[in-house]
Amino acid sequence: MSKFDEIIRLSGYSRATVSRVINHSRHVSPEARAKILNIMKQLNYVPNRNAVSLSTGQTNQIGIVMASTNEIVLSFLNQFVDIAMDYGFQTIIYTTRGDKENELRAFEDLRSKRVDGLVIVTCVNEPRLLKAYCEYGPIVSWQRMGSDEIPSVAMDQAEGYRLALEHLVSRGYTRIANLFGRVESLNTQSRREAYEQFMRDHHLPVRTDWYRYSVFTPTDGEEALRELITGSELPQAVLCANDYVAIGIQSEANKQAISIPDQLAIVGFDDTELAHTLGITTIYNPIAEQATHAFYRLWAVLGKQQMGQEQQLPLEKLQYKLIARQTT
Repeated sequence: MSKFDEIIRLSGYSRATVSRVINHSRHVSPEARAKILNIMKQLNYVPNRNAVSLSTGQTNQIGIVMASTNEIVLSFLNQFVDIAMDYGFQTIIYTTRGDKENELRAFEDLRSKRVDGLVIVTCVNEPRLLKAYCEYGPIVSWQRMGSDEIPSVAMDQAEGYRLALEHLVSRGYTRIANLFGRVESLNTQSRREAYEQFMRDHHLPVRTDWYRYSVFTPTDGEEALRELITGSELPQAVLCANDYVAIGIQSEANKQAISIPDQLAIVGFDDTELAHTLGITTIYNPIAEQATHAFYRLWAVLGKQQMGQEQQLPLEKLQYKLIARQTT
């Protein structure tokens, strides 16, 4: 008799319950867990992970696909990794540097059963290509996909952008510059469309000449403001791709002796700790909650495989919020 079978016999619990304890699943009673762990210790049982994977059909590993890391991505990662551990899953980070072939290696690992599921933070391959891998395991994306090819937990950033526009216009700022992220991003498209529609609805000027793209970092923000002030007219306000861009705008404005918010108002996005520290008006983005939603979407499939029944967890409605501070 194998040690695994001996644990089942001595504990009186089923093979499934013993497997859950070995795989660190939270779906086991404290009494069962304590008894099984005690027997494992007595028998000096160390699970063979390859054998466990073969017996359960799962590796208890989830892959996270992203081009690179930054402070905002880390907020998502930390929450996802934490909740995955609560449910007995480890994570593998696939950093692709935006290379299509590198990215596909993660999806090939899903096909070869090295991981049970994937969460996409950022991807460069077309969603219709990646969709083909859904037959090998659940995939969910934080990046907006623009169709139903792959389920996404991303929120429409146009909603947050409109909150920022309403705030600025209510305070008399009508000449507004926009610093966007990737030009091809659906988030950029949503923000741009929200801005243009809002300004038209309020009979205000749409300043496409004050659009700047691929603005991600404080340094990018500093450079963007230097470009803007060389024009014939200074914007009254700047809407930023994220808080780090807003920090760069704030820094350069101080160097140029531009009064904030009297001469220039600044609005960031995401509500990072630095935005709080530096008094930057921003849009609260529930990033950690979106990471939780991403895991819950995967668990709906992976939990069913483990438990033999639906494992739907409640998905609360998430909303952006305006956080007004000293820069407006």
